[in-house]
Amino acid sequence: AGEGYVTGHLEVVGDLYKTFHMLGDIELGKLDPKTTVELVALLAKHRFWWPVSPPPHEARPKGWRHSKSRDAQAISHHYDVSNRFYEWVLGPSMAYTCAVYPTDDASLETAQFTKHDLVARKLGLTEGMRLLDVGCGWGGMVMHAAEHYGVKALGVTLSRSQAEWAQKAIVERGLQDLAEVRFMDYRDVPESGFDAISSIGLTEHIGAANLPSYFTSLYEKLRPGGRLLNHCITRPSDDFPFKAGGFITRYIFPDGELEGPGYLMSRMNDAGFEVRHSENIREHYAKTLGGWCDNLTEHWDEAVEEVGLPKARIWRLYLAACQWGFDINNIQLHQILGVKLDGTASHMPLRPNWEPPQS
Repeated sequence: AGEGYVTGHLEVVGDLYKTFHMLGDIELGKLDPKTTVELVALLAKHRFWWPVSPPPHEARPKGWRHSKSRDAQAISHHYDVSNRFYEWVLGPSMAYTCAVYPTDDASLETAQFTKHDLVARKLGLTEGMRLLDVGCGWGGMVMHAAEHYGVKALGVTLSRSQAEWAQKAIVERGLQDLAEVRFMDYRDVPESGFDAISSIGLTEHIGAANLPSYFTSLYEKLRPGGRLLNHCITRPSDDFPFKAGGFITRYIFPDGELEGPGYLMSRMNDAGFEVRHSENIREHYAKTLGGWCDNLTEHWDEAVEEVGLPKARIWRLYLAACQWGFDINNIQLHQILGVKLDGTASHMPLRPNWEPPQS
């Protein structure tokens, strides 16, 4: 059905997000026989059983799965679509990760600022610290830490388009003395001794087999007492089925993998981190995706002209499906905070309060 929608063989009248909810509420086994026969006849009449030739947008990365070269191909497939396209979908923040809504009616921009500030407070950032942001995207966290906390921040991304956009934005905002973004694999960062590391939306691209080395690598780059904030999409549990080779992995996130929060915390613990806090903010991601859907709808004609109708339809389908998935708890978003102990000391406050100071 997904490929049929992308190629135009299947049309949806109205809101795709509401359509997913409606379809999710339908259980064929509970329909009465007459309705079942009518539904099957309708599907057959419109040839919905007939296979549709897939659109020429399927990702086919080459090489060993999660090797540096293949990871670069997978990242480029998704993130090098077009910076202009992402500006229309994401809005001025250019933040392509779950926002945190301080109130139900907060704007997407306010929520993205709140997310970056929450990460900064969980990491305990203060002026003069050094931050490494792995998988930094368009540099949102890097620039936030530099501008609002006086932190010397380094971000790395495997997307050349992201790096070029971020480097230009850093100069335009006058942050070049504190903020830097490199086109680089996180595994190749030569510096160490960072006070804090943020990983916001990278873990989904790492792969289960590579998680032990991933967390070990980040652990080794921290000074004793340094903190890691890992923010990523998760499965509700480790035994919740994850369908590899589905629409999302074929057309959106090639080689993407999701793990349960318990599995991630165990791998962090095994790497040496003391896990201090975890929270699931999936409702915030549903709202974030709703904001992106609205932006895409508002700029639909420009988006189609920029990337073509099939690609734009892929995105409309993907955003609506993910919004529905977070709504019904098929997928979650966890922020997990770990500390590299200084001997046996965590240097954490007895009762952390990560709410912003009241004005």
